[in-house]
Amino acid sequence: MIEKTVTVKNAAGIHCRPSSEIMMVVQQYPDCEFHLKSTKGDSDLSSILSLIVLALGKGDEVTLAVEGGREEDACEKVAGLFEYEFDFPPRES
Repeated sequence: MIEKTVTVKNAAGIHCRPSSEIMMVVQQYPDCEFHLKSTKGDSDLSSILSLIVLALGKGDEVTLAVEGGREEDACEKVAGLFEYEFDFPPRES
């Protein structure tokens, strides 16, 4: 098992759209189990609702624990999304 602590950087927190992006990456690792710990609660990231109900806001710290095949890669990718500043709708170049 590998753990990483990250800080939510998205201005609007982890709402529906960022949660959807995170869950799409989680689903790319079916052989991994993802667990998230925060002061607002814990989640096993088994569904998008399990993430949304935490109502994570900008500046919240979360600890992501991943266990399974390719856990290091999975942890880095998912943790990176919690630190990503999502822009919805995307800005035009």
